[in-house]
Amino acid sequence: MTLSVKELADMAGARLVGDGSRAISGVADLDSATSADLVFVEREASLAKALAGAAGAIITGEFASGTASDKPLLISPHPRLSFARVAAGLCPPPREAPGVHPSAVVHPSAAIAPGVSIQAHAVVGERAAIGADTQIGPAAVIGSGVRVGRSCDIKAHVVIYPSTILGDRVIVHAAAVLGSDGFGYVRDESTGRHVKLPQVGRLEIGDDVEIGAGTTIDRGALGATVIGRGAKLDNLVHVAHNVRIGENTVIAAQTGIAGSSVIERDVIIAGQVGIADHVRIESGVIVGAQAGVPTRKVLRGPGVVFWGSPARPLREHLKQLAELARLAKHGERA
Repeated sequence: MTLSVKELADMAGARLVGDGSRAISGVADLDSATSADLVFVEREASLAKALAGAAGAIITGEFASGTASDKPLLISPHPRLSFARVAAGLCPPPREAPGVHPSAVVHPSAAIAPGVSIQAHAVVGERAAIGADTQIGPAAVIGSGVRVGRSCDIKAHVVIYPSTILGDRVIVHAAAVLGSDGFGYVRDESTGRHVKLPQVGRLEIGDDVEIGAGTTIDRGALGATVIGRGAKLDNLVHVAHNVRIGENTVIAAQTGIAGSSVIERDVIIAGQVGIADHVRIESGVIVGAQAGVPTRKVLRGPGVVFWGSPARPLREHLKQLAELARLAKHGERA
């Protein structure tokens, strides 16, 4: 897509300085940009490089307001956010033409709304409902009774088990598995065997959620596993049964969340965090990479960073690390 710099400024909510008629057709980083590309600069130290480069226009911060430039500048208080909005307009994701591929298998009782694309070898089960303008990727499996909202993008090889509900504009990346059985067993002491607990609940995913490739989310054992509106889950995240994740929470790759834990809204969880069962992480908390949160632990405090295993406030964690280093040095001297 090609847009004028003025159109991009309007899209970004940015103040335009310079020629608004210049045509822009792509986005790039500072090193690879051409005259048809838009770049962004959020640090003043990088502005000179952007001005000297080949980019056709620059989204930047208020610090560039008085800068003389032959390139159009889009001045924004949040350059990265503005760049993200503009990039979405310039580079919309590809969409397949509506229709059902001849190799797809769609049960006659499934409800398929207008504008839906069902691609090669996909399977849509009995009584499933697919909302308008949704894309079902190659070899995806939509189980019986599943409800998928409007304008969703279900990528290749995604498997959605029965009793799963997806809201509108949900993106599910390749090979994710939604609504599988939770890991619940009771040991029979007389035989030493593990007896499976019933896993007959459901999975509910809100609007505007994005789920990464290879991520797995279990349905509830008896009730529901819930992923709140706007939550973003990275690749290779595991969410166990009966977990509840609040709105706009972000969870990075290789994090595991055990059963019946509650992650409230606006939480940030970094990569490889391990969260045990029945944990509560309250709104606005930040959990650092590779932290471990033990069973029934409560983490609270908007903006408070927790780190380490067991997870504790960052300041406390760093103090303990410093004390360990001091003791180790003292031991060497002894």
